[in-house]
Parts: sequence; C-alpha cells; structure tokens
Amino acid sequence: MLGNPQAAADVNKLNRKVRRFEFSWSWFSIPSLLVVWMITATQFPAYILPQVWHVAQEGYEWVVSGDIWPHLQGSFLEIIGGFGLAIVLSLICGFVAGFNKGFREYIVPLNGLFMAIPPIAWAPLMLIVFGIGYTTIILVVLISAVNPMILTIMEGVLQITSQEVRAARVLGAKRWQLFVHVYLPASLPFVTAALRIGFSQAWRALVAAEMIGAAAGVGWMVQVGGEIGNARQVLLGIVMIGGFSYLFERLLFRPIEKKYEVWRLA
Repeated sequence: MLGNPQAAADVNKLNRKVRRFEFSWSWFSIPSLLVVWMITATQFPAYILPQVWHVAQEGYEWVVSGDIWPHLQGSFLEIIGGFGLAIVLSLICGFVAGFNKGFREYIVPLNGLFMAIPPIAWAPLMLIVFGIGYTTIILVVLISAVNPMILTIMEGVLQITSQEVRAARVLGAKRWQLFVHVYLPASLPFVTAALRIGFSQAWRALVAAEMIGAAAGVGWMVQVGGEIGNARQVLLGIVMIGGFSYLFERLLFRPIEKKYEVWRLA
C-alpha cells in the first residue's frame, strides 16, 4: 500500500468520511439551550420571558417590515471598520515588536495597560469627543481588539527560533526572503488565533458601545427594547448577537485557524 498512491488516496478518503460521521455532543448544545429556555419561560409571564416562538415571531415581523436591515447594516459596517483597522495595526505593531527588542520593551507595558481597561470604559470619552455615530463605535471596537491581537502576533514571532533563521541564511536567504519564507509561515497560526481573539473582543465591544452611543445597530435594539419594556425585542437582539458571533467563529475563523495550524514550527 505504501507504494500505491491510489490505495493511499482511497484510505485517506475513507478516513475523512469516517471522521465526517463521527458522533459529536456539540449537536446537542443549542437544542438543549432552547429546551431550557422553553421550560424556564413557562414559569414567567410572556411579557417578562417570552417563549422561543414569540421571539421568532418578533424577528419575522422585523424582517417583513424591513426595520431590521438598517440595524444589521450599521453593526456590520462598524465591525468591518473597527476590526479592519485593528487587523492592520496589530499586524504592523505585532511583527515590529517581535523583531525589534526596543519597540517591544516600549509597547508591552502600554499593551498591558490598555488590556486592563474595559473597552466600554472608553465609550463615554469617545462620545464627548466625537459624539454619537460611526467614529465613536469603530474607535471603541479598535481599542478592544487591537491589544490582544498585538500580543498574540508578537508572541508568535518570538516563538520562531534562531535555528530556522540560521538555516535559511545559510541557504542564502535575504532579509525579505526570511520574512516571506520563515517568519510569515511560522507565525500564521498565531495570526489566525489573533483574528479569533480579536473578533470576539471586537464584537462584544461593538454591542456594548451601540447600547451607549449609537442610533442604530443590534446593541441599540437591545437597549431600546429594555427601555420600552419589550422583552421580545431584547431577546431577539440577544439571539442575533450570539448567533452572528457563533457563525463567524464556526464558519470563518475556526476553519482558517485549523488550516494554518500545520504551519506551526515544531
């Protein structure tokens, strides 16, 4: 079999099929949560804790009326703006800190200080300076995501040992070739991990900031629903917050991280 490529390919294909149909308890996570929700809701009036189908009806009404789309668009534009800036800054600062000891010594204390401050604490200051709107939200999102991402990327660069670098230099690699063929591939697992960590921080900060300083968005829906006593709207917003975060995590960031995990140097 070792000398037969076709047989090896067939075995790999069979193994993939077996793994695809392996039993996993993860399939019971969301259904069990819904069951607990429905059982708990029977102990409260519907205006306090609505049933699952009441929240689904509320969502249907928002979709049919078209009122939900401006809020989704606002939240996605804000997360794209804030998280996009965080990616650019964290890549630059993370790699520079990994390569340059002086810059690393300068930025690590600042990074630790900013990570110790809850991102939502910046929202009132941003409101005073920039007012309610897009700029305030993306700055809060940026602050929340960029610091853990810088730390993760920097640690990834520092994990690369001098042995791999010396081997590449012996082969005649120039500085840019070292970055492209050694540092970048070896640090990709940490970059993808940084994306996962940064997005989770950014999404939570986005929702919290929208509850304080926005005129639209998913967080705004939760805030206004609480103010007017509409538990259906509050729970609809909570379901959307958790649902979108779960989809991004499962369908985008986790597959990317698994794909590049094999690039990690032993």
